[in-house]
Amino acid sequence: MSMSVSHLKAKRVVITGGGSGIGADMALAFAEAGAEVTITGRREGPLSAIAERHATIEPAVVDVTDETAMVALFERLGEVDIVIANAGAAESAPLSRTSLAQWQRMLDVNLTGVFLTLREGLRHLNDGGRLLAVSSTAGLKGYAYVAPYCAAKHGVVGLVRALAQEVAGRDITVNALCPGFTETPLLEASVATIVAKTGQTPEQARAHLQATNPSGRLIQPAEVTATALWLCGPHSAAIHGQAISISGGEA
Repeated sequence: MSMSVSHLKAKRVVITGGGSGIGADMALAFAEAGAEVTITGRREGPLSAIAERHATIEPAVVDVTDETAMVALFERLGEVDIVIANAGAAESAPLSRTSLAQWQRMLDVNLTGVFLTLREGLRHLNDGGRLLAVSSTAGLKGYAYVAPYCAAKHGVVGLVRALAQEVAGRDITVNALCPGFTETPLLEASVATIVAKTGQTPEQARAHLQATNPSGRLIQPAEVTATALWLCGPHSAAIHGQAISISGGEA
């Protein structure tokens, strides 16, 4: 990789939702840079598959919405240097047909899970530590048919900005990453939903999502990872309380 990452050697990193997509890409990059990485998720299989790809990645089956489990995870890990709240999920429906259960699911995993991750991470964070939350361009603007998801992701940005004010006097930074439509299994699920509900072909559905990006392409997980590596580096200490759009110019 082009940027220097020697500062990450032996750092303790926690990444939620690390079994696939952006979280898995981050885990492998931080491990390759010399960090000791713990990845969490609800399914053992995907976590183990990523952990098998690098000796310094440890899998931990933990639900980010379970307060007791999250407290126990960080108590077991002890001091940490970098915590990335990445776990998330998406569902779509018109608001008039969105059930309270759907609304609650989206807030639970996309907002409450981030709250618990950042809270417990902060309690165990070393000086010079970094807290990151993976939000979305849906945390910066509205999209039709995903109102609960947008509400949760806007909440993540607000949470990050508030926490940044609380810790501004400490040697800690807190920031949000806001990717546009990214080439991940979560996007493939969105494509499948569009196909099922509209009758479009998968190719048409993907083209529709790509068209939201002025560059005409999907964001790659490695582009989000590169931003995270930079934010965890020695020259980003002034970047604090920001929601960084990684979207190819999407307004």
